[in-house]
Amino acid sequence: MKRLIKTSLILLSAIYGLQAQEFESGTNAINLGIGLGGSYGTFTTSSVSPGFSVSYERGIWDIGGPGVISLGGFIGVKAYRYEFIGSNSKWSYTTVGFRGAYHFNGLEVENLDVYGGAMLAYNIANFSGDSVAFKVASTFRPTIYVGGRWYFSDTFGVFAEAGYGVAFLTVGGTFRF
Repeated sequence: MKRLIKTSLILLSAIYGLQAQEFESGTNAINLGIGLGGSYGTFTTSSVSPGFSVSYERGIWDIGGPGVISLGGFIGVKAYRYEFIGSNSKWSYTTVGFRGAYHFNGLEVENLDVYGGAMLAYNIANFSGDSVAFKVASTFRPTIYVGGRWYFSDTFGVFAEAGYGVAFLTVGGTFRF
């Protein structure tokens, strides 16, 4: 038990001692998230899955002032099942998008990356079931979002984004390389 505690303290101090750098030109980041809320399935009384998403971005341009512009992509899925008076339907949405963000590096907080951006996405709608009362359409959708990442090391952290992809709030892990 002593050895486990000692090893854990050494690992924690090593991780704490690493200083993550700000988001800059050439930085790559991948987010793996779980989305909470959203309009897909909100008004149903049946099961709704959380939204799951993966996004990637790369710092492209250092701009005048304390910031960097990044470009990247997004893919997310969300599904729900609707049961009503003998009718059983399943809906799923896959969102694929291109996004760009401004990362503000002017804060004097180490390990923090705050950003805001816009995304142009295509929502692919799928429907299966015995109800013909609903029309399902795939559509383009522009969105805006704000977010932040907190890095525990040079390569790993957590993130939260508010806006709209497949959910109104997405939280998860982020990997920087």
